[in-house]
Amino acid sequence: MGRRLRYIPPEGCLVEVTNRTIQGRFLLRPGRKLNKVVVGVLGRAQRLYGVEIHAFVVMSNHFHLLLSVESALQLARFMAYFQGNLAKEAGRLHRWHGPFWHRRYQHVVVSEEERAQVDRLRYILANGCKEGLVASPPEWPGVSSVQALLHGKELRGEWVDRTRQRHASVGEGVDGASRFREREVVSLTPLPCWRGRESNLLRKQLRELVAAIEAETEARHLAEGTKPQGVTHVLLQDPHDKPMRSKRSPAPLFHCASKAAHDLLKGAYAAFNHAFREAARRWQRGDLDTEFPAGAFPPPLPFQHLSQFTG
Repeated sequence: MGRRLRYIPPEGCLVEVTNRTIQGRFLLRPGRKLNKVVVGVLGRAQRLYGVEIHAFVVMSNHFHLLLSVESALQLARFMAYFQGNLAKEAGRLHRWHGPFWHRRYQHVVVSEEERAQVDRLRYILANGCKEGLVASPPEWPGVSSVQALLHGKELRGEWVDRTRQRHASVGEGVDGASRFREREVVSLTPLPCWRGRESNLLRKQLRELVAAIEAETEARHLAEGTKPQGVTHVLLQDPHDKPMRSKRSPAPLFHCASKAAHDLLKGAYAAFNHAFREAARRWQRGDLDTEFPAGAFPPPLPFQHLSQFTG
């Protein structure tokens, strides 16, 4: 089955973006150095490509980002920078050679409905709790937006300019390498449905979301006779290890709270998909001037056989 077309509505939208490490290995396991790197890379990608970040969490083998983007091109450039640089830095830190990501990132459009947007925020905040690792979202030792959302804590990380470092004298020690480190900050903005609300009201709503996640987590452990594995368990994971079983399910086309919103997005995507396929058929027949729908990634030019240029 081919990949879905990368689709963002013409006016831009909220998207949830996720990806997993190769074979689900714990290459993003939390740690002081990696946490700085993740925030640094994310902050630099945001500064370069202007994407709005609403919430995020980086688990040991996958991540979730809740973003507002203007186009599929903006998202693609942001994600290429974020994933490419994170893979290089985490691979360097954990001495991992070879492919880092399981596949290309997946993004799912979230409808404009408040319930749909808050549901995705709640899902991201619950990471770590729903896997049975910690009892409360703030306990997650990895990179997460929860402390910034609840308390306004600055998300500050570190970016290392490897290009300048490479071009400088070879063999510099730690002190020399520190000259190429730059501070980067991740800025968070409220969900589109919450724009204009007072900050104290937003934090109250966020505290309620976190309290509900904590209560749900506690009730589940009581019912199952279990307890969270804890922070120590997470920090002792070998980055090269992978889980015995990996729970996966196909991503939906959209995150919606109502059938009406789902049908509206589905219809828009179907029209976009039809226009793209029609343009692709004309292009394959040799009409290289054909126009693809706005916001699409046209296919690359075909392989040019030598026989086309010989008599």
